Amino acid sequence: MSRLPGMLLVVGLLAGCATPLSSVPPMTLSSQASPSCALEVTAEALMVRGYVVRHADASVGRLEAVFSRWPGYRVLVTLEPPGTDGRLALTALRGGRPMPSATLERLVSDIAARLVDCEARQ
Repeated sequence: MSRLPGMLLVVGLLAGCATPLSSVPPMTLSSQASPSCALEVTAEALMVRGYVVRHADASVGRLEAVFSRWPGYRVLVTLEPPGTDGRLALTALRGGRPMPSATLERLVSDIAARLVDCEARQ
């Protein structure tokens, strides 16, 4: 009987570790640019800010970049729906956990300006 309070404490602490991560909605941008052009200008904006693009594939509509000066910080970009004109969704992650959408506001505004130029060239 003396072990019961200790066991309940351990179970309670472990249950707190098993809670799911809160979902943070991605920042989104509407674009009429082609998928390849949209990912190209997004990659340029990320590289100017010190990111290293690890994967970029316009056919699946995905780009992943990591921040060179901040280990564990990465940005995922997806085209929704892939292969068509649509919208870009950006998500910032730190150590695998989603960060607040406000983290990406300046990056999103830079990408939006670059997308306008991309759309004008088409």
